[in-house]
Amino acid sequence: MDFFISLTSYLGMLNTFVLWLIMLFFCFFSILIFLKLFGIVGLYVYSALAVIGGNIQVLKQVDFFYSPEPVALGTVLFASTFLCTDILSEHFGREKANKNVLIGFVSFLFMTIIMLITIGFNPSTDDWAQESLSNIFTPLSRFFIASMIAYLLSQYFDVWIYNFLKKLTINKYLWLRNNLSTILSSLIDNTIFSLLAWIILNPNPEFLYKVITTYILGTYFLRILIALIDTPFLYLSKLFLPKK
Repeated sequence: MDFFISLTSYLGMLNTFVLWLIMLFFCFFSILIFLKLFGIVGLYVYSALAVIGGNIQVLKQVDFFYSPEPVALGTVLFASTFLCTDILSEHFGREKANKNVLIGFVSFLFMTIIMLITIGFNPSTDDWAQESLSNIFTPLSRFFIASMIAYLLSQYFDVWIYNFLKKLTINKYLWLRNNLSTILSSLIDNTIFSLLAWIILNPNPEFLYKVITTYILGTYFLRILIALIDTPFLYLSKLFLPKK
């Protein structure tokens, strides 16, 4: 326990962007390791963990150098799932990639239901976790709905556009289909989530200008950067394919 406290204290002293890069590369290397050890199943497992973790992370806001407004975490984990679908599309086919999207959605839905039931139990007088669990797993319903709709639509679009570009270029220009599909899909994800969560489903809608500048474009710079960084990992994925 002391080790984890010391570790988080040390990480807290690092520059925010440096820590963000550490998490990014940790996620991308983890995807390759999951692929090597478990094959297709490993990518399914990683995506499920990333979707659940990303929806928890997004509740925390941090200050980034490029944005005057606090930026929600979760960008890395959500964006890393696009690398999973691209690897699956590239090496295993469109059907496996679409299944990965559905597994991520069902995993988060299952986790949410289980935790809501858990919170529903009346805590004992000595319990200390109830309030913390409630704060994490009972977010406003509009965020849950917006997140899941944005996830499904952007991920299925990513699979479709990736395979479309793959056929269009006759399996050439891997870097092009990887970057273009991820950049476009990330914009769709940001746009759908922000419009649903902050305007359409919000009882007190935000101004459209604020939603565009703060919530849609606020993290899109990071999403583009992630798309560029994940390209070498897609090339490396061929070396991490299981032998069988």
